Amino acid sequence: MATNLVVRNVEEELTLALKQQAAAHGRSAEAEHREILRAALQRPKRRSLVEFLLSMPNVGEDRDFDARNIQG
Repeated sequence: MATNLVVRNVEEELTLALKQQAAAHGRSAEAEHREILRAALQRPKRRSLVEFLLSMPNVGEDRDFDARNIQG
């Protein structure tokens, strides 16, 4: 279900920037506003540090990365 959204007290410079961006994308300011809201609010969920670390491939043993074992 679509809902109307009213945004009050928007600075004139911001309104002008919205209209210019909308024109550059070939759409109305209202359509541009909807797209900006959609992009900002429907981003993929950020992974936690644990999820990120668990997604990393296993590329060796801890000793492979020990600076004391570097020959040079």
